[in-house]
Amino acid sequence: MPDMRAYPIALLISAAAVLTACSSGEQKAAAPAPPPASKAPTSSSAPANKASADTCALLPSDDVSQAIKIPGITSKAGPAHDNPGNGGKATSCEYVVEGKTAGALAVTRYEGRQAKPADMIAAIKKAKPGAVDVPGFPDGAVFYTDEQKTATLAAAKVSNGVPVLVNYTGPVKMTKEMMTPLVHTAVAKA
Repeated sequence: MPDMRAYPIALLISAAAVLTACSSGEQKAAAPAPPPASKAPTSSSAPANKASADTCALLPSDDVSQAIKIPGITSKAGPAHDNPGNGGKATSCEYVVEGKTAGALAVTRYEGRQAKPADMIAAIKKAKPGAVDVPGFPDGAVFYTDEQKTATLAAAKVSNGVPVLVNYTGPVKMTKEMMTPLVHTAVAKA
């Protein structure tokens, strides 16, 4: 299984770029380029660590094991990032097997923003050529693969008045059918 340590950061940057595109009021052909990951503001405070741990609580590692048919998956809190440019506060959870990342869940909350889930999904589809709608999510979801050999299923919703984007990213061999129950579980709790 490929090493996927960069996936959570790529997810968070992608989610931030998507909301920036959909919240600007303009439809763009592609999301604007986010700042490099090394310069992105990070949060290392205890509340961020707790929020990341809460992200792991949204999707049990046993569910991931079952989806990818590999026993012994464990979860650990991933990085948390705040993006002052679009108000996104992202937390993540990494799913690990034998020391290698097998997938990652990222949850980005946009406190104080007014974004509709349909607009968030439309922005992802514009930014990610080949992205397809995934049925069964009331507020919309999309699946795509990218040049980093990853597959992502992203769903949007409004939770307690806050726009939320939930992404699960795994190796490109993960299908949308494998990811759908994982994202359903996380979205229901987000």
